[in-house]
Amino acid sequence: MTLSYQSGFANEFASEALAGVLPVGRNSPQKVPYGLYAEQLSGTAFTAPRHVNRRSWLYRLRPSAVHKPFEPLAHATFHNRFDEAPATPNQLRWDPRALPAAPTDFVDGLYTMAGNGGAAAQHGVGIHVYGANRSMENRFFYDADGELLIVPQQGRLSIATEFGVLELEPQEIALIPRGVRFRVELVDGVARGYVCENFGAMLRLPDLGPIGSNGLANARDFLTPVAAYEDREGDFELVAKFQGGLWRADIGHSPLDVVGWHGNYVPCKYDLRRFNTIGSISYDHPDPSIFTVLTSPSDTPGTANLDFVIFPPRWLVAEDTFRPPWFHRNIASEFMGLVHGVYDAKAGGFSPGGASLHNAMSGHGPDAASFDKATRADVSKPDHIVDTMAFMFETRAVIRPTAQALAASELQAHYYECWQGLKKTFDPAKP
Repeated sequence: MTLSYQSGFANEFASEALAGVLPVGRNSPQKVPYGLYAEQLSGTAFTAPRHVNRRSWLYRLRPSAVHKPFEPLAHATFHNRFDEAPATPNQLRWDPRALPAAPTDFVDGLYTMAGNGGAAAQHGVGIHVYGANRSMENRFFYDADGELLIVPQQGRLSIATEFGVLELEPQEIALIPRGVRFRVELVDGVARGYVCENFGAMLRLPDLGPIGSNGLANARDFLTPVAAYEDREGDFELVAKFQGGLWRADIGHSPLDVVGWHGNYVPCKYDLRRFNTIGSISYDHPDPSIFTVLTSPSDTPGTANLDFVIFPPRWLVAEDTFRPPWFHRNIASEFMGLVHGVYDAKAGGFSPGGASLHNAMSGHGPDAASFDKATRADVSKPDHIVDTMAFMFETRAVIRPTAQALAASELQAHYYECWQGLKKTFDPAKP
């Protein structure tokens, strides 16, 4: 089935699965068409300035309050316990986690790697990976703690939400707002990828500054679903993430029962292959900020609670320049993942589905083999980087790896050795 979408980022959208569902000239009439219930979903304070105010009106079969009481739900690997282990200045890298052997859906397959802050403080991020081999079927999930940025690495996903259906493949991303209920189905039977849970200000498109009015991720390439409701009754489970823990409730119907909606607090997807990459055409490797797709700003101007940055296919043409990312230490902390191909600053050991963490002021950069290759390259000719897609979750706060991530068999004990081949070549007689 070919799905329809609405184009734009944070637009005022309107969609109805039955003609005449949306009230005209008002939001909450005495009687809603078709015997539906009107319900507002607010993503910001009622009094937030108009240009940042996010809310949507949903017209549904039953209000979202109709379910049994929640009770705690144990989950062995998905949490926000970022203080279980000391934060470390060591460079860390993990191999991909194996896909599960036992039946495991998207929620059961979430595994927390690292994070900072939390829902109570309303800042910071949770960084997770997922591996699944079963669709959620009669199970639904929402995150009351933050919005979810889903980055598939293997396997297509069909994400049925209260607003409609998003179909997602590797090299696309989905953004699910805080509180929106959804179900994940596995199109290919198995799936693996990354999830960033944003506790801070909602992700938005970065300002372009001197770049001008176009470039990077263009608003028109973000796609929001059209209304598609489910009228199903039965024995279903609603799972909520609330203040770092999971809760479950019995619900006798599908909560994806919204027949029509309008507003700007909506899920969306974006194809990373449409990113308009900006780069240097004279000299030097530019700062990675020019690869920012989405940003969650902090209370300090120019400093992000979260930046989502990608390293897609691109041309490198700078002359008299070391073209890969330079060696550096950063006030921010960087968690990297690889969706596809090879990352140009690492000759080996960084595989699709894997991850690395370089915390604040920890030195990092190209490994010895990549450095040697780059210093010998003919920079009078352009270099076309193709067939790759890496990304980075970057944040102003230290990213604390979880105890389970530090104890995982996938953690590469000898990652630091990739720089040990960088020998001293200093010769005061040869400028």
